[in-house]
Amino acid sequence: MRVLAVADSDSYLKWAACLLGDLPPGCVTELAVVRTPIAPSGEQIAAAVQGRPAPPVLSARSVRRLAERTRPDVILVACTGPVVDILVADVLAGLRPRPVFVSGLPGISVPATEKAWLFRSGCDLFVVHSEREVAEFSEIAARLGGGGAVGLARLPFLRPAGPAFEAPARGGNRVVFATQAKVPRPREQRESILRVLAELAAARPDLDVVVKLRALEDERQTHKERFHYQRLWREMGEPGRVEFATGSMHDQLTRAAGFVTVSSTAALEAIALGVPTLVLSDFGVNAEMINLVFEDSGLLGTLDDLAAGRFHTASPAWCAANYFHPAERSDWTGLLTGLVISHSRTPARSLLDGPEHAAARRRARLRVEVPPKMLRVGYRAKRRVRRYLKALT
Repeated sequence: MRVLAVADSDSYLKWAACLLGDLPPGCVTELAVVRTPIAPSGEQIAAAVQGRPAPPVLSARSVRRLAERTRPDVILVACTGPVVDILVADVLAGLRPRPVFVSGLPGISVPATEKAWLFRSGCDLFVVHSEREVAEFSEIAARLGGGGAVGLARLPFLRPAGPAFEAPARGGNRVVFATQAKVPRPREQRESILRVLAELAAARPDLDVVVKLRALEDERQTHKERFHYQRLWREMGEPGRVEFATGSMHDQLTRAAGFVTVSSTAALEAIALGVPTLVLSDFGVNAEMINLVFEDSGLLGTLDDLAAGRFHTASPAWCAANYFHPAERSDWTGLLTGLVISHSRTPARSLLDGPEHAAARRRARLRVEVPPKMLRVGYRAKRRVRRYLKALT
């Protein structure tokens, strides 16, 4: 099988590189980044591909030419929703023979949303990462139609076989706070987290308190971060021993005595490594805070718990239903192989086809062809690019 993967941001690139590693022996794979306003930096690319050759950053037209030249059996469209739609419905439409189109979501996707399905309904296989997500997206698929099969994979950092959530804690000497770009949104809520982290660092000189960033201030992310934690810390003028770090989350967690977040897939990695964990509930537990999935996990707590250094262990029953399924339950590669060898398969039907969506697709096409210089400075298109970033899912 020849597989081409196309990503548009750091988190999707990391996910794509991992999925390529799941493929059966003998598959020929190629990885590329499509140039958009959220394309990862060189440093982010190197961190995401973990030893693979750095993929090229290509324009949409160049991605099309690459697909025409290599004639892949499968194209993994590892991108944000609007980019998936425009690549499958426009940029890569009409390839002969038609490849199997695969897409999905790289992190926690509870609750499942109609918007995520709509943008990816032109794909033949939709990959998610828990039994619960498969059930929720299958219900949306049955109700709305469009799209193809829903497949199950293990999240990239949860690949070891066996009941990973029973692993013993490593007894490290640091508390790691994993940021999330989208939540909490208000500046004052983010500042309250930083203050409590500073209080913990002052009260516990035996601990190193680390804010693990998704990206530096000047690097792009999948989602726009209005109040970057490092900038807030600098503007607050806070004294204290709080450190800021990028790079590997795994490296941070192997030295952690505790892990805290508002909403981050890194909580799952902490569970897998046996690190006591705290998911902050002070700002709400709901879909808007992207932490609804942690209900009944046993991990919810407050800033007061953080200040006191109280962390929790996840419920085994919750783990089994959420992301820690047995390796043999993952079926996405089997489904993919079946789609490739089935000569009578019917291509997926996008729910966004039709004249009512034509104008939106034309605008999206312009956004995946933004000239590099427009990403750096000014231009009247800047507000349009901002609106595009806000719409990403």
